[in-house]
Amino acid sequence: MDVTTMLVETHILIEILLILRVILRPHREPTSRLAWIVVIVTVPVVGILAYLLFGEVNIGRRRIARMREVIENLPPFPANGDVKELPGFVEVPDRYDHLFRIGQSISGFSAADGNAATLLPDSNATIDAMVADIDAAQDHVHLLFYIWLADNNGCKIVEALKRAAARGVTCRAMADGLGSRLMIKSPYWSEMTEAGVHVAVALPIGNLLLRPFVGRIDLRNHRKIVVIDGDITYCGSQNCADPEFRVKPKYAPWVDAVIRFQGPVALQNQFLFASDWMTYVNEDLTNLLRTPVPPQKSGIPAQVIGTGPTVRYSAMPEVFESLMHTARRELIITTPYYVPNESMQDALCATAYRGIDTTIIFPARNDSRVVAAASRSYYAELLAAGVKIFEYTEGLLHTKSLTLDGEVTLIGSANIDRRSFDLNYENNILFYDPTLTAAVRERQQEYLAHSLEVTSEDVANWSMTHRLWNNTVAMLGPVL
Repeated sequence: MDVTTMLVETHILIEILLILRVILRPHREPTSRLAWIVVIVTVPVVGILAYLLFGEVNIGRRRIARMREVIENLPPFPANGDVKELPGFVEVPDRYDHLFRIGQSISGFSAADGNAATLLPDSNATIDAMVADIDAAQDHVHLLFYIWLADNNGCKIVEALKRAAARGVTCRAMADGLGSRLMIKSPYWSEMTEAGVHVAVALPIGNLLLRPFVGRIDLRNHRKIVVIDGDITYCGSQNCADPEFRVKPKYAPWVDAVIRFQGPVALQNQFLFASDWMTYVNEDLTNLLRTPVPPQKSGIPAQVIGTGPTVRYSAMPEVFESLMHTARRELIITTPYYVPNESMQDALCATAYRGIDTTIIFPARNDSRVVAAASRSYYAELLAAGVKIFEYTEGLLHTKSLTLDGEVTLIGSANIDRRSFDLNYENNILFYDPTLTAAVRERQQEYLAHSLEVTSEDVANWSMTHRLWNNTVAMLGPVL
């Protein structure tokens, strides 16, 4: 047998083994299985390498084992017993109760009452509010960002942390290894350490050659969490950076929305931060998590929902789809990235078919040409169902928000795309409050005022080349 024959037979054997693995892997959609089999069979060598690098959602056995150990050893939430016996507990209206039950099944948190909350005006005001809260902190400050840049706003947070550490406040700051690599490699990172700030890297990249053997490089911690003294927390789409976002200036400004919460929901975000921190740092934070929930006055019922590749499969889609199916009058969504699975697309179309006033707002210019193409491949079907589509023209609309019937809001870091569903660690807050939801809805209306509506005629007039590109990219969604 010559060498060429041996190589061909070896290649075929590897293909067969990978195809069997694709078929036997749990929690994979049929379209995704089929797409990967086609890639493996039709693209010699490259298809095999692509599957080995990107075919499976794997952060590494050691990390999974460590994360599970951390989560299993966390004290129950809340620390002082049955949530229904806690002062301030509220049951949300029956028509929305199932939404919070789904959230509880994911992260273990019930809707916590007694929260005060404010939608912040813009990105710079958000950073200024965080700095003011850090400067007023008395015990601890916890931060986690996907992207943290060494720009004006990024350095404001650095200096605030250094000031807090200097007066004896325990400061813990974590950033994603890929998204915040510029900050991690900058002098500011070591300056924080020298000032007494405890720093850590989530999902460090490590050696690029060895990285594929310990987990996918594109699994990221996309969360944006700030917790101060266990009583104040922030949630929204904003990274720690200037809105000019100088690493991608031609798409600027980045347009985000963030809500500042004060109350028991901060303790839920504390649990989420602690689970991430203790996965990468040998430090026990469980004493902080045993803080009893204090008696609360009436306030906003809110619930933290944390998802990721080590959380239940399809958790984030379940949340989005449940919200869509619950709508009875109106549904407004803003998201920069829309690459849904089939059930998500069907749920959004069904919402409009039921006669619900359904609106979705995208950025007109997306920082990812590939994602923009995939998103637009779904326009025709959405428009045919009656979904109103708008494209925001005053920058990159980065806000991830959903308002439901003017009463319920979901806000946070998760996009309506497969990356947020399958590959990223995300954090969101779901709340019931007509007044605060009205504020979020008003912000969404501001986006609409600076948007152009996309019509069925517009889509029909796209060139064949345009449609071919969009649909080809979307076809690769289950693979990528």
